[in-house]
Amino acid sequence: MYLKTNKQDYPIIIANSFSKRLIGLMGKKDINYGMLFPKCNSIHTYFMKENIDIVGLDENNEVIYKYENLDKNRIIKINYDPKKTSILEMPANSTKKIRIGTIIVFNED
Repeated sequence: MYLKTNKQDYPIIIANSFSKRLIGLMGKKDINYGMLFPKCNSIHTYFMKENIDIVGLDENNEVIYKYENLDKNRIIKINYDPKKTSILEMPANSTKKIRIGTIIVFNED
């Protein structure tokens, strides 16, 4: 699965296991992909090596929250039902053209 934004295709990894959800992008450098955390409404950036962009999605993949270039050692909580919320973590400054209200369409490989 991938997401095309800013004229670039970013592979998207779905954090669908305990270990993927636990580790996420912690400790990664030169991030060139995104991670989708289904049924999640909060994240942290502790132990991150790089800043990232955060996109909060509702159950229809509509953008309900966005934070660009999020610094390390932060906590973000989206006040929306966690069972209906997903969080997409992307490389810093990769979501400039994504706006609140945009419907995100993920493309299959």
